[in-house]
Amino acid sequence: MRAKIKINFAAMEAQKKRNIRDLSREELMEFFAEHKVKAFRAKQVEEWLWKKSARSFEAMTNLSLDTRSLLEANFELPAVSVADQQRSNDGTVKNAFRLADGKITEGVLIPASDRMTACISSQVGCSLACKFCATGKLKLARNIRFDEIYDQVAILKEQAEEFYQKPLSNIVYMGMGEPLLNYSQMLKSVERITSTDGLGMSPKRITVSTAGIAKLIKRLGDDEVKFNLALSLHAANDEKRSKIMPINDQNNLEILAEALKHFYNKTGTRITFEYIIFKDFNDEIEDARELAEFCKHVPCKINIIEYNPIDDGEFQQADPKKVDAFAAYLESRNLIVNVRRSRGKDIDAACGQLANKNKAVVSN
Repeated sequence: MRAKIKINFAAMEAQKKRNIRDLSREELMEFFAEHKVKAFRAKQVEEWLWKKSARSFEAMTNLSLDTRSLLEANFELPAVSVADQQRSNDGTVKNAFRLADGKITEGVLIPASDRMTACISSQVGCSLACKFCATGKLKLARNIRFDEIYDQVAILKEQAEEFYQKPLSNIVYMGMGEPLLNYSQMLKSVERITSTDGLGMSPKRITVSTAGIAKLIKRLGDDEVKFNLALSLHAANDEKRSKIMPINDQNNLEILAEALKHFYNKTGTRITFEYIIFKDFNDEIEDARELAEFCKHVPCKINIIEYNPIDDGEFQQADPKKVDAFAAYLESRNLIVNVRRSRGKDIDAACGQLANKNKAVVSN
């Protein structure tokens, strides 16, 4: 009779190395104390991880070889890498980021004369299925951890300095996924990016964009976050918005308005409304009037975004004259309006195009 093999799963789990970026400085100090290593090494390791963005133990060159070997033996440091990179004619840089488990997400560096912006992802794929978005046609694979979000920023920061000799100035959570459905990891990533012990960026230079999950917008207010909030609105009419954004069925405009008021009252931060303008769908003056009425709920500004077609061709870019007339109407109502022209369209890096024509993303 074949002998039964007992598997000690608890022992196997105990042998699994812990991600070192999950440790606090106090935990690092305790680890070094147990191994009779001087306590100040904990601060050095923390600086390598969060200030210098080291993505391997080998890179921590002011630690002795013995100390690096000790870390290697006890911890893992899973890091994001660039699987593929494309550069647009306008200077935009699109990256396919490979996560430690092999899954692919995307991030974009967007250079401009007055700023250098990193557009980063919070999920691999997306569950919200917005009709106009390439990412929305993918299934949600998983949330992205806080350290993986941090790595995206660190890599794009390095690219800004390497390619343009300029510092990264702005961060937008507008890549793949819905940031508020990865709430805790998103907040933790912001903490690391803005901390003086991290990248030290101002939270006022960070914008988190949501498709509109009312209870989580309220939670942001209750948490009194310091970063900016953008709502992907795209129609100030429930019937139209539900046609392109199924999430509106549970989070209609009335519910969203209440949540936005709560957020503003708690934070004092003006909301940004993102409005992608589609040909013969939401580009009429009546649509602009509805938008102006919705804007009465909270202090806000409006970004009118040129549509970037994806493969299915369901929506088309609005006529530039209509876009200008739309913007002019809003300005006549004393609203702050910016018309955003697309960047990186030739490499499918523009708004709504992430994952478009990217086999690496679709296959994971």
